[in-house]
Amino acid sequence: MARNKNAGKHPSYLKLNWSPSSIARKRAYDKKYNSSKKKINYRAQLKQANRDAGTYGNGDNKDMSHTKDGKMVKEEQSKNRGRNGQNGKSTKK
Repeated sequence: MARNKNAGKHPSYLKLNWSPSSIARKRAYDKKYNSSKKKINYRAQLKQANRDAGTYGNGDNKDMSHTKDGKMVKEEQSKNRGRNGQNGKSTKK
């Protein structure tokens, strides 16, 4: 599978005026963080829930989203992925 040509070229790097060494350090941290058992299991749980709900790969633009009380609900991808915990808010619905 071909790698996304835009991978690692996030516009915030330019806006924040990050140096190449800062970007490399961030990528190394993200690689380590996302390869942890906890994150792998988290993504696997979401993927399995998507499959069980029938939304995986069917193009309906829905994701399974964790709620604050631990349940999983269907939610639009754009809303689920756009909520990233800014201003002290929770990353969960």
